[in-house]
Amino acid sequence: MQIDKMEILNPPIVRIGNRRYRKNPLLQRDTNTAEEDETDFIPDQSAYSDETCALDQACLEETSDGYKTVVQAPSGLFKFIIGRKGETKQRLEVETRTKIRIPRQGQEGDIVIQGHDKQGVTSAKTRIEVLLDSGRQKTPFTHFLSVPFNTQTLQDSLVDFKNDVLRECDGDPGVDASIFQTPTKLHLTIGCLVLLNNEEVTKAGQLLQECQHELIMPILKGKPLNLKLSGLEYMNDDPSEVDVMYAKIDDPSDRLQSIADRLVDRFETSGLLQRDHDRVKLHVTVMNTIFRKDPTGTTEPYKQQDRGRKERESFNATRTLQKFSGYDFGGYEVKNIHISQRHSVGKDGYYTCAGSIELQ
Repeated sequence: MQIDKMEILNPPIVRIGNRRYRKNPLLQRDTNTAEEDETDFIPDQSAYSDETCALDQACLEETSDGYKTVVQAPSGLFKFIIGRKGETKQRLEVETRTKIRIPRQGQEGDIVIQGHDKQGVTSAKTRIEVLLDSGRQKTPFTHFLSVPFNTQTLQDSLVDFKNDVLRECDGDPGVDASIFQTPTKLHLTIGCLVLLNNEEVTKAGQLLQECQHELIMPILKGKPLNLKLSGLEYMNDDPSEVDVMYAKIDDPSDRLQSIADRLVDRFETSGLLQRDHDRVKLHVTVMNTIFRKDPTGTTEPYKQQDRGRKERESFNATRTLQKFSGYDFGGYEVKNIHISQRHSVGKDGYYTCAGSIELQ
């Protein structure tokens, strides 16, 4: 297998806790599975000796016949450690000379690693944490940090905008009622989260509370955060082939941008959020072609994990932009930040809230 030179010189970085690791590409041998199964493999301790230097060995527990350590992870990620027919787990055990115990399917609990050799146990722990981090990145997001923009005034404005577009742009390819945002779900997405059990949801809620006092209040300094929702933009270069149309957020003070960026920084450091861009794109989606098939979906269609999952029928936004590019949806005072559950509906028609803070 040919490995790209740039991939070797600039390998991707994997964050585990407060540490960063280079994820180097593997050179695949031209052998099939049957040939590998027949090979007598003798693990070499030098294969994992360079992996343990960055790991805090204080987490190891000495036992009567060696060492033991645990890795905490939600059960939804166990499959990335087990692998197809248990192959990944078996390979880890052979290469690190350890025994890895994973809770049964559907059960929560710690992954336990035991072995006679200290380096082997710490190596297995490091490898498992890398696999868990990679698996979390592949898992569709379950929650998202959001700012509700669903006051009655803004809801009414969206309804008026929808009626105006359907009347003035009737017949434009792809433009129909199904692609407009549900008024009660108007929101700004700050960042997407993968929360796979109650403990992680609780951790995210506690972190948001900490951010309220440590990050947000020093920015607001007791003053209200007043914004204006005005104007339209779209997320590609061709106005005749648009998937997402959004209302622009006018924030002269730039405080919302600062709050959003700092929240992403803090949640990324915690391991609960994967950053997509250097800065949060402040926007409130009003039209999205993903709503044709999934009216309960959120407005993050361009995340890597979701690409290709649904066929999308784009719409021609040329006339919509010509007639409504400066559309004024109205003013808004930001009062809350939520941890919203994806594909859900709360009592007020907004997404189910898994945690929130007040900005007043």
